[in-house]
Amino acid sequence: MTLEQPAGEMWQKIREELNENPDTREQDLAHIKEWLKKEPHLPDEFDDQRIMTFLRGCKFSLEKCKRKLDMYFTMRSAVPEFFNDRDVSRPELQEITKIVQMPPLPGLTPDGRRVVLMRGVEKDVQTPNVANAFKLALMLGDVRLKEEKEGVAGDIYILDASVATPNHFAKFTPTLVKKFLVCVQEAYPVKLKQVHVINISPLVDKIVQFVKPFLKEKIRERIFIHSDINDLYKHVPQEMMPSEYGGKAGPINELHNAWLKKLEEYKDWFADQEKYKADEALRPGKPTNYDELFGIDGSFRQLVID
Repeated sequence: MTLEQPAGEMWQKIREELNENPDTREQDLAHIKEWLKKEPHLPDEFDDQRIMTFLRGCKFSLEKCKRKLDMYFTMRSAVPEFFNDRDVSRPELQEITKIVQMPPLPGLTPDGRRVVLMRGVEKDVQTPNVANAFKLALMLGDVRLKEEKEGVAGDIYILDASVATPNHFAKFTPTLVKKFLVCVQEAYPVKLKQVHVINISPLVDKIVQFVKPFLKEKIRERIFIHSDINDLYKHVPQEMMPSEYGGKAGPINELHNAWLKKLEEYKDWFADQEKYKADEALRPGKPTNYDELFGIDGSFRQLVID
């Protein structure tokens, strides 16, 4: 699976959008590397490619990039259920890959955005372990940190709800959803531009209302629910979609399997990555309070337990 990278005029436009100055970006990279070495609770080393992806995601604001990186390493300690044992060949992850597909699509929209399509494969399946499904999504996110070599102008997520049933969502606890969305919004350099929900049912409205309180205001305003799939194609060109949606990207099973193969190729890399996390015992000042981090107060915990 090769991701198309922006080039030519699109590349130039994205550089401007991300505040990327080819004359100063090496200096910015060196600054962040130096900062990592000085922070006792963070890993000293992190590869240049991923630091550059963080800088781009933060529009080259050094302070914002430091906050994101600190949160990235903090989350890896705070939520081991998302970041440990990330081997796609493990049975508990294989189970999810058979019933959920979430491939980033190879092409780019005309304004340089990457599209990720997420869908369940069939209605009548037991809901898998939700933490493992989130783990898989974040594994794809980490591979993209390595593979988006030129940077893109943001992400568009398409959620195909055609097989969603109330049973599937019974296991989505507020705590798990909150942890996942804190990861995505605070710890990854993702510029989430739009979320499109297609093939909807009355259930979809309930799910969106459930998730909205955990989302930043600007992201809430970027959720589009389509009763007619043709409305989606006003935002995302149909030809870049998989063939099941009338596009030219090939069958979704092939895209899904290509990403699974890529995750397998990253197996040793994922194992090595487990050591890159924050050590709260060494953090200057007060260690992070994980309950506060996720906004889980006593009453909220009680609600979850009940």
